[in-house]
Amino acid sequence: MKSKTKISKQTKKKTSSELVETINVCKKNEKWLGVAAKLTGSRRKRVVMNLGEINKESKEGETILIPGKILSQGNIDKKIKVVAIDFSESAKEKLLNSKCDIKTILEEIKLNPEFKNIKILNKLKITNNLEVTR
Repeated sequence: MKSKTKISKQTKKKTSSELVETINVCKKNEKWLGVAAKLTGSRRKRVVMNLGEINKESKEGETILIPGKILSQGNIDKKIKVVAIDFSESAKEKLLNSKCDIKTILEEIKLNPEFKNIKILNKLKITNNLEVTR
């Protein structure tokens, strides 16, 4: 686990104001500190998931947190709540058409500061077509 000091140092390198705000709010809440640590990592290691992958890994009614971006390949056939830093426009459309609830991490922290009943999907995509699960 990264220390709050290391998270603060790495946050200074980020250029997205929304990402910086999310990291700072996560850092203030001990339960969300792991998410802050993940978000301060390099962009190369940021999680990018497709809807099909999320559908395979989730169950009806779950809250799924992706510490990265959600892309639109695949479909969702369950009613779930999806929380992420960013969504592609077509992924948002598909999720809303599937009656799924979508929130940013910042919105979810305000609604659920205790980090209850959240499943983190943390699969990393690496550029040379290998996939690593952590």
